[in-house]
Amino acid sequence: MRQLGSGSDALSSISVIKNMFETIARDVLLERTDHTLELYEGSGSNWKLVKSGTPGNLGSFEDVLFANNEMQDSPVVVALCPNFRENGCTVGLGYIDLTKRVLGVAEFLDDSHFTNLESSLVALGCKECLLPIESGKSSECRPLIDALTRCGVMLTERKKNEFKTRDLVQDLGRLVKGSIEPVRDLISCFEFAPGSLGALLSYAELLADESNYGSYSIRKYNLESYMRLDSAAMRALNVMESKTDANKNFSLFGLLNRTCTAGMGKRLLHMWLKQPLLDVNEINARLDLVQAFVEDTALRQDLRQHLKRISDIERLMHNLGRRRAGLQHIVKLYQSSIRLPYIRNALQQYDGQFSLLIKERYLDPLEVLTDDDHLNKFIGLVEASVDLDQLENGEYMISSSYDPALSALKDEQESLDCQIHSLHKQTAYDLDLPLDKALKLDKGTQFGHVFRITKKEEPKIRKKLSTQFIVLETRKDGVKFTNTKLKKLGDQYQKVLDEYKNCQKELVNRVVQTAASFSEVFESLAGLLSELDVLLSFADLASSCPTPYTRPDINPPDVGDIILEGSRHPCVEAQDWVNFIPNDCKLIRGKSWFQIITGPNMGGKSTFIRQLRGVSTFMQEMLETASILKGATDKSLIIIDELGRGTSTYDGFGLAWAICEHLVEVIRAPTLFATHFHELTALADENANHELHTKQIGGVANYHVSAHIDLSSRKLTMLYKVEPGACDQSFGIHVAEFANFPESVVALAREKAAELEDFSPSAVTSNDSKEEVGSKRKRVSDPSDMSKGAARAHEFLKKFSDLPLEKMDLQQALQQVKKMKDDLEKDAVDCDWLQQFL
Repeated sequence: MRQLGSGSDALSSISVIKNMFETIARDVLLERTDHTLELYEGSGSNWKLVKSGTPGNLGSFEDVLFANNEMQDSPVVVALCPNFRENGCTVGLGYIDLTKRVLGVAEFLDDSHFTNLESSLVALGCKECLLPIESGKSSECRPLIDALTRCGVMLTERKKNEFKTRDLVQDLGRLVKGSIEPVRDLISCFEFAPGSLGALLSYAELLADESNYGSYSIRKYNLESYMRLDSAAMRALNVMESKTDANKNFSLFGLLNRTCTAGMGKRLLHMWLKQPLLDVNEINARLDLVQAFVEDTALRQDLRQHLKRISDIERLMHNLGRRRAGLQHIVKLYQSSIRLPYIRNALQQYDGQFSLLIKERYLDPLEVLTDDDHLNKFIGLVEASVDLDQLENGEYMISSSYDPALSALKDEQESLDCQIHSLHKQTAYDLDLPLDKALKLDKGTQFGHVFRITKKEEPKIRKKLSTQFIVLETRKDGVKFTNTKLKKLGDQYQKVLDEYKNCQKELVNRVVQTAASFSEVFESLAGLLSELDVLLSFADLASSCPTPYTRPDINPPDVGDIILEGSRHPCVEAQDWVNFIPNDCKLIRGKSWFQIITGPNMGGKSTFIRQLRGVSTFMQEMLETASILKGATDKSLIIIDELGRGTSTYDGFGLAWAICEHLVEVIRAPTLFATHFHELTALADENANHELHTKQIGGVANYHVSAHIDLSSRKLTMLYKVEPGACDQSFGIHVAEFANFPESVVALAREKAAELEDFSPSAVTSNDSKEEVGSKRKRVSDPSDMSKGAARAHEFLKKFSDLPLEKMDLQQALQQVKKMKDDLEKDAVDCDWLQQFL
C-alpha cells in the first residue's frame, strides 16, 4: 500500500498491472453486488473522472470486462416507487436493459414481505435498484430493502425529484421506436410506475446520447407471464452458478449450458431459467423442437458446428448503436451472415414429424431475413466496401475500389512507392553497393523514408556521403542518410498516406452507419439463433447423458397429477463419484398431493425433493416460510426442507404442524415437505380417518427414505430409496452408539427417548381417549430385532453365494438350499423382522 497525497485527504492505493485491473473490474462489477467502480486519469492533485460503472450499468467498462470474456448475463437496472397504504404497498416498477435496449414498466399491490417484487427481481435478473432517498430511510421500506438484499441487488439511492413524470412521454417518444401514441397509452395505465421510468432515464443519461434515439423498445411487464421464483428457491435449487461450485455441473445453468454461439445462447439460457414458461402450448412447442433435435443426431451435430462460427450479434449491434464499432465488428457480422445458408440448408433436410414447426419457427423467418432487401444487401455492402483479402494479415481496411477518391489516392500512393524503389535501385548502382544486402531502404516515424548502410560499408562511400547526401544518424546498426529526391518523394508519400487514412476513416464511419441501419434485422436474427442454440444445447444434454432424459407430458395447471417415474436429480447424477438411485414421485390430487418425507439425515430427503438446504438461521427460515404462506397459490409447487430446526422441539413441531395444516386446507398446492419431525406423519392418518375429526385434511401421504443398520459391521447404510409410509424408527441413537459414545450416555438417551415417544399413528387416531393419553409409539420392528434379523439374512445370502453350484448336480443343490432355508426359518421364530420375508 502507498499513499496518494498527504494528510487527511490522502488515499491508500496499490499499483496493479493491466490484466489484474481487468480481473478486479470483473470481480467488482460482475461478481459482487454492492460496489461502484470509478476510473480517474491525471496526476498530482489534478484528476478527472473518465469512466464509471455499477453492477446494473456497466457502461464504459464493457470494453474492459468483455475484451477477453463472453458476456454471460444481461444486467438490468430497476427503479421503484413504493406507495404504502393500509392494505399493503403499491409498487411502481420500471426497468431498463441497456444491452438489449429494452424499457419495461409494471405496477402491482404487494404484501408486507414484498413477495411479488422479489419474484420480479429474480425473473428480470436485476443487478441494481434505484430508490428515492426518503423511501430508503423509512421503517416501512425495511422489508423492501431486505428483499433487495436477498436477491443480491445493489441499492442506489437517488433524489426524489429524479422520479418525475414531467415530459416523460415526449422523452420516451424520442427513445422508443415507432410512433408516440402507443407509448402515451401505455404510460397512462399506471399511477406510480412512470416516476420509476423517469428516474431510469435520468440515471442512465439516455437522452444525452443521440445514438439512443429511436432504438429502444418498451413493454409492460406482467407478473403472471412466468413461473414465480423467489431468491430462496433460486439458491436452494442451485439454478445459477456460484463461486463455491466444485464444478460446472453443480448448477442447473452449468449443466444445461452446452451452447455454441459466442455469448448469445448463454444469456438466453440465463433468462429462460429465471423465467420458466406457464403456457402449455409454448412449453410443448419447445419440447417438440428439442425432440426433433434429439431424434435427428446428424441435424443436431451439423447445426451445432455452424453455430460455433456465429459471433455475439447482440453485443456487436450494441457497439454499433453506441458508435463504438469499427470494421472488425462489421466483418464479424458479415462472417456470421454468410453461415446462414448452411444453417437453412441443414434445417431444410429435416423431414420428421415436426417439420412444419421448424418451417414456421426457423425456415420462414430465415428466408425473409436473408433476402435481397435484408442480409443479402448487407453482405453485398461488406463485400463491395471491405478489402476481405487483407483479413489474413489481420488488417481491416476499406477496399480502394469502393470509392473513386480512395482509388485515386491508392494509385498515387502506389506510383510514389514505385518511384521511391526506383530511386533506391539507382542509388545502389551509383554507390556500387548490392541492393538490399548492403544498401537498405527503411521507413520510420522519425525520418520517413531513408537509406541505411552498415558501419562496415561506410568508409567505402564516405566521400560521396559527405558531398551528395545528408547524413541523418550514425548508430551501432549503421548509418542513415537521405538526399533531396528521396526527401521530396518521402514527404509526398506521407501526405498521400495521411489523406488515404483520413478517407478510409470517413468511409469506415459511413459503412458503420449503413450497417447500423440493419439493426432490426440483426436483432431478429440474434433472437432466432440464440433460441436455436439453447434448444440444441438441451437436446445435446438429453441425448448424451449416461441415462438419457425423457420427454414429459405437460398438462394445464388445473388438470391431471404430477407423476415422475424413476426421476433423478440432474446435477447430483452428473457428479463423477455418484451412482444415482432413481425414485418415483407421484403427487396425486386427493391422495398424495401433500407428501411428508421422513428418514435419517443424509438419507436423501433433500435430494429427492430437488432442494439443498437454503436457510442458515431460524429467523431466515421463518421469513422464507412466511413468503411461501403469503405468496403461494393452488398452482404453486411448494418445497420445504427441514422446517423448525432453529427453535425448541415443541415450538418447532407446533409451527411445522400448523404450517402443514394451512398448506393442506387453505392453499391446497402440491407440496413436498421433508422433515425430521416424525410426529407430522400423523397428518396422513387424519387424512385417512377424517370422519373422526372436525377438520378435513385431504391428500396427505407419508413417504420415507430407507436405511439399514447392520449390527455385525456396525454400519448404517443409506439406501437412498423413497418408499411409501412413514419412517418407522429414528436412527440418531444408533448412529451415536456406533460412533462409540459412552454406554451410559447411550442408555440415558434411550430412556429419555422412550419417555417422549407418544406420537405413534395409533396414539393420534385411537378412538379410545384413555388409551391415547398413555400409549407409547409402537414400532413395526424393534431396532435390535431388525439388526439381528438383518445380520442373519446377510449370513444366509453369503452362504448361498458361496455354494459351488458349478460342481454340484441339481439334486444336491436343491437339498443344500432346503437345509439352509429350514435353518433360517428356525432362527426366524423369535424374530418378527425376518418372518416378513418368509
